[in-house]
Amino acid sequence: MSMVGELTFFQGLQVKQLDNGIFISQSKYANELVKKFGMKDSKYIQTPMSTSSKLDKDSNPNKVNHFLYRSMIGSFLYFAITRPDISFSVGVCARYQADPREQHILVVKRIIRYVNSSLNYGLRYSFESNSEITGYTNADWVGNKDDRKSTLGGCFYIGTNLVSWYSKK
Repeated sequence: MSMVGELTFFQGLQVKQLDNGIFISQSKYANELVKKFGMKDSKYIQTPMSTSSKLDKDSNPNKVNHFLYRSMIGSFLYFAITRPDISFSVGVCARYQADPREQHILVVKRIIRYVNSSLNYGLRYSFESNSEITGYTNADWVGNKDDRKSTLGGCFYIGTNLVSWYSKK
C-alpha cells in the first residue's frame, strides 16, 4: 500500500478532515449544478420548498420541456446524497417527471435557488459522540392531492451524527 496522503475527494464527495471529526459535502457539484441551469445570479432563498403550496398533476395546463425537467431532477437525486435538507422536495418533484407542468419547474428552480444560497452545506460527523441511537419521523397524512397518499419522512442519529434519512410516499 502506498502513501497517498489525506483523503480530500472521493467519488464526487469533498471530504474535509477536522481535528474533531469529518465534514462531507458536494459544494463543487452544487456550484456546477447552479451554473448548468443558469441560476448563478438568482436571488437567495431560505427554504427549498414552500410549506403552503401543494403540487398536483393538473393544476396548470402549461407543459414544460420534460427533458430539461428530468435532467434537473436527475442532478438533484445524486446531490441529495449529502443533502437531507432537499431530499423531501426533490422526492415530491420527481413524482411529476412523466408530465411536468409550469408549477413543477418553478418548484425545481426554487430548489436550485436554495442550493445556490447553501453551497457549502454538508454532513459533519464528530468523533466525540456517544452511541445513543435517536430517530425522528413525521408524516403529512393524506397530503398528496392526486392520490390522497401520505408522505413519510425521518432521520436517524448515532449520538450527534446523522447516519440515515428518508422521504417516502
